[in-house]
Amino acid sequence: MEKGRLTALFKPDGVYTRHSEGAFLRMKDGALMFAYSRFTGAWFDDAPSDIVFCVSRDEGETWTEPDVMLSAASFGVKNIMSLSLLRMENGDLGAICIAKEPPQIYRVYLSRSADEGKTFYKRIDCLENVGQGHYVVNNARVIRLKSGRLILPLAHHRSDGRAKSGENAHIDYRASGVWVYSDDDGESWLPADDIVFPPFTGSKTGLQEPGVIEKQSGALWGFYRTDMGFQYETFSMDGGLHWTAAQPSRFTSPVSPMSMARHASGRLYAVWNPIPEYNGRAKSSAGWGRTPLVMAHSDDDGASWSEPEIIEEEEGHGYCYTALFFTRDNALLAAYCSGGPEEGACLARLSIRKIELE
Repeated sequence: MEKGRLTALFKPDGVYTRHSEGAFLRMKDGALMFAYSRFTGAWFDDAPSDIVFCVSRDEGETWTEPDVMLSAASFGVKNIMSLSLLRMENGDLGAICIAKEPPQIYRVYLSRSADEGKTFYKRIDCLENVGQGHYVVNNARVIRLKSGRLILPLAHHRSDGRAKSGENAHIDYRASGVWVYSDDDGESWLPADDIVFPPFTGSKTGLQEPGVIEKQSGALWGFYRTDMGFQYETFSMDGGLHWTAAQPSRFTSPVSPMSMARHASGRLYAVWNPIPEYNGRAKSSAGWGRTPLVMAHSDDDGASWSEPEIIEEEEGHGYCYTALFFTRDNALLAAYCSGGPEEGACLARLSIRKIELE
């Protein structure tokens, strides 16, 4: 049984071939913004893509038609994606996304707007002090700590170095975790002292697509998707400068990212795909094993969790890249990819679901 109800569904058509990977933000006038990546030409990750946005003035019940907020052309590339939205200390809207420079250089930029995304007056290279390479950040991943520090979680994929020359570069899909931080509200960014390397062999993914949540103690709890049957976790006790070795968490998972958010009450919510690929079960070519989508909550800062509740579980579909937002009428908005056989890939369709909380 599905949990909550759909309030928006963005499906591919003859013009827009994929809608995916978004983020929410409360606007200054009280409305909600949801912005996401909209693709043309094809559904795969490197197809042309811009960032578009829509607005809700009734706490996520209805949404305006999407309009372009950031164009790939303004970055000098064909593809921008994987958006995080932040409220900056001076009131600016901050938009962090990947800009893909062919063939395999991924840059990450913070764009600042003083007029709620109508125009952007500054763009900052978040990886200026990290180096050029293939760095991946997921949507809705950048967080602000209680100290004010910004944390940008990255997966770094090694390259053979041909990317600079314009040749086809070889990319190692076994990623390691790189953590970048800013102590001046995003004006400059530095890499953490530690890189988190995979603690296992026989993997094709390594530690991919990291996310992070700040615990009530101030410790940071990072998590990664892997092909080892679990989300792997790592911790930092000093604001993200140093990290423990990665280890399996309690969250079983296929190669699919997990999302986590904290309610104002202190309760943690996790949304992920538990392992569905038991022996004998067919794996959908469109869903990629990313079903069901479930949620659980913790009232003791992650020490224990409620039994998972199913959000969606339609056979053949895949649910992933979830953005979470708590509304003023005590509900959770979850936006996630939800494609299936009709779309040909789970990444092509985007759903927004409103779930009433206890």
